[in-house]
Amino acid sequence: MAEDWWIYRGTGVPHDGIARLPEAPAWRAFGEPGEAVQELPPEESGAVTARRLGRARQAAAHRADEREVQLVNLALHLRRPLLITGKPGVGKSTLAYAVAHELGLGPVLRWPVTSRSALRDGLYSYDAIGRLHEAGLRREAADRRPARHLRVDRESGEPGIGGFLRLGPLGTALLPWRRPRVLLIDEIDKSDLDLPNDLLNVFEEGEFEIPELVRLGPGEHTVGTADHGGTTVVRGGVVRCAQFPLVVLTSNGEREFPSALLRRCVRLEIQPPGAERLAAMVAAHLGEEAAAAGSTRALIAEFLRRQREEGAELANDQLLNALLMAGRGLVDGERGHDVLHDVLLRPLNES
Repeated sequence: MAEDWWIYRGTGVPHDGIARLPEAPAWRAFGEPGEAVQELPPEESGAVTARRLGRARQAAAHRADEREVQLVNLALHLRRPLLITGKPGVGKSTLAYAVAHELGLGPVLRWPVTSRSALRDGLYSYDAIGRLHEAGLRREAADRRPARHLRVDRESGEPGIGGFLRLGPLGTALLPWRRPRVLLIDEIDKSDLDLPNDLLNVFEEGEFEIPELVRLGPGEHTVGTADHGGTTVVRGGVVRCAQFPLVVLTSNGEREFPSALLRRCVRLEIQPPGAERLAAMVAAHLGEEAAAAGSTRALIAEFLRRQREEGAELANDQLLNALLMAGRGLVDGERGHDVLHDVLLRPLNES
């Protein structure tokens, strides 16, 4: 049963509950009164969502359990990051998309972390070489024709720097949106040792500087964002949020994090899904008819049995692959059954 203080309900049905989110506590309030804010960008196009494994349908079909709903709402009320741990394929990333879908918080900003990821990768990128190249082209063309196709700074006559700056997912999430964006920092346990600590100051301050713009003084510059085709105006080289984003960090539990990060996060451990949630996932990806088929229910039961009784580590996408191929006739013969179990449903903890 939904609690009165819940903003996110975990039903998958879009609503305007985010409008009821109380003001941030004083120690987590950002922005200034009367400061200009930005409206959320439109939802992603059908082509984009289709490329993302049916994220829109999956988000709509996701049904969070009570503990997940409780902790998502804690993160929203406290303006704190949500650190989600769990085995690969249990739906950690899906929860971020489900919250954005239900609360109408625009496209999810995703930052996939690798061992080479640094804080600046999430904040912004600057193409200095591209700017120098364009400046050279402009000088070469100056005596021949007006360089109308070039991006030019009105004061200096040099190519405008904003055209060569692009905010990353974290930087875009920290823009002064009217409502909080959802930022998914995926698989942070793959990062080097410094990144979790480097994130702390940004999470605490809700802002960051772009040194290349700060050096130019208090002017305004139009830069790109992580949203498809998006741009924004940065004033004085500082990006400062008006609403702290809902930051979802996912981890497969492969490493420990510094206590300084842990105490600033709401921590959620997601357990492997049961039959009901798996059926909803199948319906979202393969359709209601496929989810209701007896063969699907039998394969889901086998999937869960192998996890429970044999200790097999199996990811949800393995089940989807098996069901897809079963529907295309893979299990019509004995060899097909062997491929299904020995290849598509091979446990991740089996060498």
